[in-house]
Amino acid sequence: MVEITNPPQEFLIYLPPCYESSADLHFPVLYLLHGQTYTDDQWVRLGVPQIADRLIHAGEIAPFIIVFPDDRYWNLQAGSGFGDRLINALIPYVDENYRTLADRAHRSLGGLSRGGGWTIELGFANPELFGALGLHSPAIFVKDGPYLEKIIKTLPQKERPLLWLDVGDVDSELSTIIPFEEKLTSNNYIHEFHFYNGAHTESYWAAHVEEYLRWYAQRWMKKDN
Repeated sequence: MVEITNPPQEFLIYLPPCYESSADLHFPVLYLLHGQTYTDDQWVRLGVPQIADRLIHAGEIAPFIIVFPDDRYWNLQAGSGFGDRLINALIPYVDENYRTLADRAHRSLGGLSRGGGWTIELGFANPELFGALGLHSPAIFVKDGPYLEKIIKTLPQKERPLLWLDVGDVDSELSTIIPFEEKLTSNNYIHEFHFYNGAHTESYWAAHVEEYLRWYAQRWMKKDN
């Protein structure tokens, strides 16, 4: 918990199996944001720690740290400060208290539903912090809609984070996600777009967790950590 913020910024953290036994190593970090009405354990319930353990033990992905920030105040006045708490308090706290590789190349941000909305807003606003962004059925914030194309268009190619976008064919957010993807394409923003069968549900995201983790980890596999 980061107690210097108001309210305190709570989070869960996953440390790779070799973290304690490899005291000389530093690790990449993935921040995964949960959906509206949920808390920091949503991704945990979807199986992220177990799948990460399995893939790391098998040598199929490089070991990395995963942080699950809490945004339970989304519907209260305090919720308006989540982005500030994440960028200006939680990330520095994690880098100071855990053995992270504290640079853009080794830090990624992703989220599902509302967490995907936060990922769009914070990721595009802070491209110097994140080398990759994962948007899983993102609920794009209404206030961001009019400005998204301008942000995409003005972000220099060399500063654009790697981008993954996925959505189910009967997702409730489809009407905003498809135009967003079209903006990416029309502005030559290189990205992966995956259009699957499914709805805006935990069963949909759980079915793709392993695929998500492999994508986040792929660029770290050959890094010298």
